[in-house]
Amino acid sequence: MFSLQILLIAILAGIVGSVLGLGGGIIVTPALTLLFGVSIEHAIGASIISVIATSSGSAIAYIRDRITNLRVGMFLEIATTIGAITGAFIGGLIAPNLLYIIFGLLLVYSAVNMIKKKKGDQQELVPMHPAAAKLKLAGTYYDKAVQQQIPYNVGNVYGGFGVMYGAGVISGLLGIGSGSFKVMAMDVFMKLPLKVSTATSNFMMGVTAAASAGVYLLRGDIDPHIAGPVALGVLAGATIGAQIMQRMKSKTIRMLFIPVLLYVALQMIYEGMGFGK
Repeated sequence: MFSLQILLIAILAGIVGSVLGLGGGIIVTPALTLLFGVSIEHAIGASIISVIATSSGSAIAYIRDRITNLRVGMFLEIATTIGAITGAFIGGLIAPNLLYIIFGLLLVYSAVNMIKKKKGDQQELVPMHPAAAKLKLAGTYYDKAVQQQIPYNVGNVYGGFGVMYGAGVISGLLGIGSGSFKVMAMDVFMKLPLKVSTATSNFMMGVTAAASAGVYLLRGDIDPHIAGPVALGVLAGATIGAQIMQRMKSKTIRMLFIPVLLYVALQMIYEGMGFGK
């Protein structure tokens, strides 16, 4: 029964993670700790596995439909992978209560960024950054929601690269895909369309998480009885979520998810400060 409950939560996490480009960990870690009483260390270990599963489930659909920008993803993966390994080692030195608080603050930050997003699916063709032109990062994709081909350029490559290193550190530290930071780096700094940012974030998260998963495995923080059902559920959910994302307006999905995100954030901070003990 315990495994079945985790499986159902993981399916939901996979759908949400795939649609928003945030990774299943944004739901898996709070759910395991708050609902099932799993220790934060084992929850983060399972969450790392869920991020890999989310990426595997959704990346296939996004790459097949040519929404993911593979050149941008592989370039930025250099920064996130180095950051993830850094964060995984830092995580072993931080107290569990502090991890709760950091995670809660991260969720608040993600929610605030979602609220600030006003333009939704509209996209302006920005000037091409010289480094982006050299690396041939520009692209085009078919948006099923508006039924038209959308061309786009890539700007501020260096700013996006720097934010991606920070996203990698957070991923390794907290066991999440840090997708909110990845999406923000591509959407706000590099001016990619929101759907391309989401799809590319999903593609990148699996590689980032895999870079730090080995550290958690050696530390004994990955419990197969928890990580197994989480991986299966998230993989199924991510496959479903990939189909949903392409047919819905990103702004609408984000706005619906904001109250949930804020609630979980406050619960995690509450636990971290010791009031829930």
